[in-house]
Amino acid sequence: MTVLAILPARYGSTRFPGKPLTPIAGKPMIQHVWERTRQAKRVDAVAIATDDERIRDACLAFGAEVEMTSSDHPTGTDRLAEVAARRDHDVIVNVQGDEPLIEGFVVDAAVDALLSPPSSSSAAASSPAASMGHPTASMSTIVHRAEPEAYDDPNRVKVAVDRHGFALYFSRAAIPYRRKDTGVAPLQHVGLYVYRKAFLLEFVQWPRTPAEQAEELEQLRALENGHRIRVAEIEGWTSVPVDVPADVARVEAALRTVGADRSRAR
Repeated sequence: MTVLAILPARYGSTRFPGKPLTPIAGKPMIQHVWERTRQAKRVDAVAIATDDERIRDACLAFGAEVEMTSSDHPTGTDRLAEVAARRDHDVIVNVQGDEPLIEGFVVDAAVDALLSPPSSSSAAASSPAASMGHPTASMSTIVHRAEPEAYDDPNRVKVAVDRHGFALYFSRAAIPYRRKDTGVAPLQHVGLYVYRKAFLLEFVQWPRTPAEQAEELEQLRALENGHRIRVAEIEGWTSVPVDVPADVARVEAALRTVGADRSRAR
């Protein structure tokens, strides 16, 4: 099972034009994402997918592999699928190009969620089919415990997960509704996905579904079509995406904190 990580990157963001090339601590943002994704041990190759020559040239300058794509794709997932269709890899990882603080272990956790068998002690885990990973999962993703301010923030997506580690529902609303405070923080979704290639190519052919359109969350299309999404909960990292120009300062502050912590550790 070979794994290809793809970083979709487009120049024409409505809220933040040219976002992939915005400088963060002296490097284009997309370079931070590329360098950190390459630290993942479960990934065999990393490519940047774009339709813009400015992004292509910048990425080639720092040594990245670049795949040029159509400019007509409505979403990053469609851009991802175009690249996946012409590559021989079995598993495709969608790493968002606006996550400059992504860590390799986070990518690995998402891949493991899809490719690890249900239980290492079960008979199924030792069967030939175990090499295909979890037999009922079409894709996987990442969550972490939500910070208090995230619960009512529609820009931070929440997810309800069943007792077997599969997503029940994703929402911009506060789920589950806390009629009683159990003392357990809700789960916040990180927009990093791992797909079986065959499923990804099928997924982008489906029409948008009602819940997907209501929430503007693509992953609901998979759930509404009866597919299962395996979820990995991680600790020791939280998502700091760049959605608007003001977020750059937050990321640079976080990078300084990480650098200071590593210096003290030495």
